Amino acid sequence: MNEDRVTRKRKTLRFPVPVIATDPGPPPRRSSALVRSTWLLAAPVIAILLWSVVYPNVSVIAGSLANGALAWKEFFASPADREAVVSTLIVSVGSVIAATLIGLPLAFLLARFEFRGRRTLSAIATLPAALPPLVGVVAFMFLYGESGVVTRIVQHALGLERAPWSLTGLWAIVFVHAYTMYVYVFLFVSAGLERIDTTLDEAAEGLGASRGFRLRRVTLPLLTPSIAGAMLLVFMSALGSFSAPYVFGGGIRVLSTQIVASKLNGNLGLAYAETTVLALAAVAGLIILRRFERRRSYAMSGKGRQTRVLVTSPLARALLPALAVATVAVLLLPHAMVILVSFARDGAWTTQVLPPEYTLDNFRRMATDPALWIPIRNSVSMALIATAANVVICFVAAYLIVLRRFSGRRLLEILIALPWAIPATAIAIGLASTFNRNDPVTLRVLLVGTFWILPLAYFIRGIPLVATAVEGSLKQMDPSLEDAAHGLGASWWMAVRRVILPAARPGLIAGALLAAVTAVGEFVASVVLYTHANRPIAVEILAQLRNLAFGTAAAYSVLLIGLVLTITLVARWTEGRLARGQAPVSA
Repeated sequence: MNEDRVTRKRKTLRFPVPVIATDPGPPPRRSSALVRSTWLLAAPVIAILLWSVVYPNVSVIAGSLANGALAWKEFFASPADREAVVSTLIVSVGSVIAATLIGLPLAFLLARFEFRGRRTLSAIATLPAALPPLVGVVAFMFLYGESGVVTRIVQHALGLERAPWSLTGLWAIVFVHAYTMYVYVFLFVSAGLERIDTTLDEAAEGLGASRGFRLRRVTLPLLTPSIAGAMLLVFMSALGSFSAPYVFGGGIRVLSTQIVASKLNGNLGLAYAETTVLALAAVAGLIILRRFERRRSYAMSGKGRQTRVLVTSPLARALLPALAVATVAVLLLPHAMVILVSFARDGAWTTQVLPPEYTLDNFRRMATDPALWIPIRNSVSMALIATAANVVICFVAAYLIVLRRFSGRRLLEILIALPWAIPATAIAIGLASTFNRNDPVTLRVLLVGTFWILPLAYFIRGIPLVATAVEGSLKQMDPSLEDAAHGLGASWWMAVRRVILPAARPGLIAGALLAAVTAVGEFVASVVLYTHANRPIAVEILAQLRNLAFGTAAAYSVLLIGLVLTITLVARWTEGRLARGQAPVSA
């Protein structure tokens, strides 16, 4: 009896149950139907992206080559343009170095060491990201400008007749960029440190490696993707920056300001050539940093175990909390300064250290004066329109990229990523050169001078943000769930509503939040394309600064910060409500 059982068992082992082969796919008729349905979705999305993203850039390149490439001859012969190219590269590389020198040590300090005040400093460290670009520039002007509070305090303390410094030139631009952009390095490196298993460092220490050797040969190589990604983001942001060079540049020319100056002077051919150079510089920087990132491959076999070292040195325990308090004060100072000046009476603050008179009139006039309310209404409505278009187009694009396989998938990926590689100034010039007249034959529509040109610019800027976020969420979903829904008789729309949308919801909300926040504080594209009727808050802030109405400009800045915080809170509240009301989708 036992021998029979052993024999049967051996037979079972000798002839195992075969594994079911991979499904060869639907029959030809269903496959052709799937291809047709895929292209019914993909064709309009690709057409919209080609029309709004690619066509304007092609129009700029074509415009720069018109009249026998006369614009390029003028560009290469212009000392001002050569200066602008060199200054732009210096600012971009300098911003990368300065942001890395601040963000990298701060990330190591907060991720690897435990001390009093660490949690507070961690929460405050990302605060500069909440300042819209122009608001951050305004805050620095109030603090460190020639008539700024810190400048006046130092001047009076040292008994100087003049301001101790002038916040102008290349160093001033890099200084402002370092404050606003170190957050990218801090966040990327902090996330990378969280994924690193510290037992690797401990093993190297056990083998006798010094702290510097472990940092150079273990930790930093594993952080290469995070550091390269942060450097790329800082470089692209600094390359297309307009606010800081415009306010603090003084006589320094950079490509973004030079493009606007050429456009305002009516030299569109030269503006097109400068725009092309700026776009090519951005693409070149993208390629170089991507090659640097991929030159060597680093991977970890562990799951990641992050441990923090308790600071035991008496001197360090005494200094680190004081350093944390000083850092928090520096980070909070721009926000506090903008709020303080928002209550200052216009025209009363001249040579004093602090505004001498305070009032609620700035906010009262914004609430009651219809002319002052127009920029607020414009910013909110244009941001909502652009974000709604981003949600629809980018959701369909991400769905096609992640869950469908078709011949146009690679093209769609490139179209989604392209706006991220093109600076906002180049995007704005492209739109201005393309949609300046009605011409159905060349697919041109008159949008310049209308309300709709700015929502279109905001929509283009938000495409990579929303699409990338949705892709990340959909990649976490098992693709077989959609097939199962169709197998149970669900229509495509029901499968999207009950399966795909719940899976994409976190990325969709996060991407929409980023797009809305970016749109409501957008300044670079706005300053090129706005009209008086559709001027947004950022442009109105600049107009009030030109009129020396510092209190009103600061009040608008506070309102802009409030809008950003409101959008963030509403997005999180919506996500929480949807998460409680919808069960998570799982395989």
